[in-house]
Amino acid sequence: MPTTLRMIVDQVVAPVPGPLGVYTHALATAVIESAPPGCQVEGIVSSSLPEDYDRVLGMFPGLSGIYKTSLARRELAAAWQLGITTSPGSGMIHAPSLFAPLRRHDRASGDQVVVTVHDLLAWTHPESLTATTAAWHKAMLKRARKHADAIVVPTHALAERLSTVADFGDRVRVIGTAPRPGLRLPQDAADRAIRLGLPSDYLLTVGTLEPRMGIVDLLEALGRPGVPDIRVIVLGPESWGEVHLANAAEEAGVPPGRVRSLQVDDPADLATVLSAATAFVAPSHEDGAGTSIIEAFSLGVPVIHSDAPAYVEVSADAGLAVPVGTVGYVNRLAAAVTSVVENDALADRLSVSGTDRAKAFSWLDAGQRVWQLHAEI
Repeated sequence: MPTTLRMIVDQVVAPVPGPLGVYTHALATAVIESAPPGCQVEGIVSSSLPEDYDRVLGMFPGLSGIYKTSLARRELAAAWQLGITTSPGSGMIHAPSLFAPLRRHDRASGDQVVVTVHDLLAWTHPESLTATTAAWHKAMLKRARKHADAIVVPTHALAERLSTVADFGDRVRVIGTAPRPGLRLPQDAADRAIRLGLPSDYLLTVGTLEPRMGIVDLLEALGRPGVPDIRVIVLGPESWGEVHLANAAEEAGVPPGRVRSLQVDDPADLATVLSAATAFVAPSHEDGAGTSIIEAFSLGVPVIHSDAPAYVEVSADAGLAVPVGTVGYVNRLAAAVTSVVENDALADRLSVSGTDRAKAFSWLDAGQRVWQLHAEI
């Protein structure tokens, strides 16, 4: 009988899969592809519509099957938070988030539960989440501390931060991320660029307008005297609460016509947008994984990033780091943008170093490390 690793892949059919859906898809695909001889992968999905089950099977053709829970996603999340259900049974379970059946189990008989922590926003920036979501994350991390056999984090920086929130001893493992599947420049990139309305020169950034993301800082930097008159594309929504991108730009002294938001789901479209950018800017004050700059590196785009610990770890000097500090961040961002946009030699050096650095990140390696982790428990 083959050894089965059961992965919770429910996020790929969530109403808004988001970055966690991308991570789930990429990691589960890698785990399937790297399965050792005599091993197989089964998917776990909350009670869903028949077409959702078909989508899962289509996305993961190597799955041995799907375990369908008796509860829908919302009800299952509440039940697992309270630990009042034994679904989905025993065996080795790997969760790409804290959404997992964390309960007492017998490790000696082969039962395992491994969960993943991507950020600590419920503790560091609870205002960025709903009260219900923040409470759920705190409750699930508490259950993980009690019942999880291992906790996966994407960076050593997040592992260190996690140790200040809860003591997991030696159960924390770092398994990095990589560029999403399909993030390659397509042959019809020129046609896609026209369809997407890409300008000839622009900075690219990603996120929302909430303060911790640093996009408002970037806009203010671009409004400083002497900074190149370059356009900005924000991969994210046009507004956050009552803050609108055009208004934020105008208040920063940047003509609203120089700034636009764009949301793309197709990896080929994203590759087109990334590869054509003059530079990718990651101004966030905090990040747990740094996946966005890994994706920029993979396409040879010069990267400017804050000195958030995860960025510094992932970049390893392949990007241009800008200290956030307590004051002066906007001016330092302005200087960094100016130097990269106006200095072709610096931009070329960052492009080469980023391309080299991207080779250190692989989903296949992540999949193999997942199997190794479960073998060591």
